[in-house]
Amino acid sequence: MTGAGTTEPEVLIDTSGGVGRIVLNRPRAINALNHSMVRQIAAALTEWAGDDQVRAVLITGAGDRGLCAGGDIVSIYHDAKTGGTGSREFWREEYILNAAIANYRKPYVAVMDGIVMGGGVGVSAHGSVRIVTERSMIGMPETGIGFVPDVGGTYLLARTPGELGTHIALTTARLSAGDAIACGFADHFIPSEQIAAFVDALTSTSVEEAVAAFTAPAPASDLLAQQGWIDAAYSADSVPEIVSRLQRSGVPEAAKAAEQILSKSPTACAVTLASLRRARAAGSLEDVLNDEFRVSVACLNSPDLVEGIRAQVVDKDRNPHWSPATLDEVTDDDVAQFFTPLGDLELGLTAPQPQR
Repeated sequence: MTGAGTTEPEVLIDTSGGVGRIVLNRPRAINALNHSMVRQIAAALTEWAGDDQVRAVLITGAGDRGLCAGGDIVSIYHDAKTGGTGSREFWREEYILNAAIANYRKPYVAVMDGIVMGGGVGVSAHGSVRIVTERSMIGMPETGIGFVPDVGGTYLLARTPGELGTHIALTTARLSAGDAIACGFADHFIPSEQIAAFVDALTSTSVEEAVAAFTAPAPASDLLAQQGWIDAAYSADSVPEIVSRLQRSGVPEAAKAAEQILSKSPTACAVTLASLRRARAAGSLEDVLNDEFRVSVACLNSPDLVEGIRAQVVDKDRNPHWSPATLDEVTDDDVAQFFTPLGDLELGLTAPQPQR
């Protein structure tokens, strides 16, 4: 609050030195996205696309905790409980925005400092210039709340080296700066103490020159160093077999990964694996977002989404009661239902045609 009767804008949008600036401005909520914020970002990008005075776009987060902690899952919880459609329409516009970012014809610079989760990945990792710092902690935490990675996350996860993305998705592993670059979620490492100077430089030099001036060698990726046991386990065709391979591998990190998967929603894990395999075969980000939209809408009718958010965010007892309770109880038919076409409600994105 800035004073009696006034509220701070949730997104700060302006232009300076040829740069269109988007600042997610809900620092107390780690800049979690809501429907209004998505609409404001989309409108700004549309306006700037046709403005010759704007040569690049920059997105950052207010406060010092992170770019964006994801979407507003409490409102999703209430929709899932009451049959509301607000979340469905939020996802529709959010995923359209994710595609617009991926296809933006001007440099789209995302500073992925601090926490970047779920929807935060959607407004950053599809950009053309993605910056991480030593404070970056990036992840797709959906299976822990009975949900499935979305915002084009399955597209990114399916294109990591080997099976790293499958491990990240099923365990909700957090990526460091080095991991994010190794996995294709980010491009450049800039120390956090240099970010302010980098942002200033964007207004006086080209994006390429600013990046070259401030980029430092990226830290090594601990995750990439473990690709051997990860690929061996996660190349399996089912989540129960993945868990079995992890438990038999004899690697302490693998045993821990198995425990993490077994604590997540069995249905969400099974659907996530199917989503990743479908995303790997898909021809475009748009095809994947269409698939993710079907899955997200189906999740609204799944008991695990309500239960997962209740346990993690509402009651915070961290003791979800999943239904079904075990991986072996989830059938192929259960999984297939999440990919059922939505008829008139389809997202309907198509990949842009190459310009002649």
